[in-house]
Amino acid sequence: MTACKNGLGFLVLRLFLAYEFFEAGLSKLNGENWFASIQESFPFPFNVLPADLSWAIASGAEILLPILLTLGLFTRFSALGLMILTAVAWYAVHAGNGYNVCNNGYKMALIYLVMLVPLLLQGAGSLSLDFLLQKKSPTKRWLKFL
Repeated sequence: MTACKNGLGFLVLRLFLAYEFFEAGLSKLNGENWFASIQESFPFPFNVLPADLSWAIASGAEILLPILLTLGLFTRFSALGLMILTAVAWYAVHAGNGYNVCNNGYKMALIYLVMLVPLLLQGAGSLSLDFLLQKKSPTKRWLKFL
């Protein structure tokens, strides 16, 4: 019963985060690239990439990684990728605007980072493809890092 509760909690967390990031990815996919205007604000090494490449990487990450989160597949990798994406956004866009969301501040970036930490440290939980892969092949040590 505890494993199911644990799995349900992580599933809800994964689905919420997946929705939030996927929605941002769709917005980028269907919108215009505004990264050129803030490219110099990106931290190294992201500031040396062409703005179009940065836009494609961010859009792709915000589409692909939430799908993996939803499935609970490569969850720690996905969480880490989204944490890096969020940290860059915090640094380049939100840091100078203070904490308040209404001022485009960093509050939501901080909330997303805090929510991604359990997925990075503990994985997807028992209601995930990661868990099924680990259960199916318990002798493969590398699977414990999913």
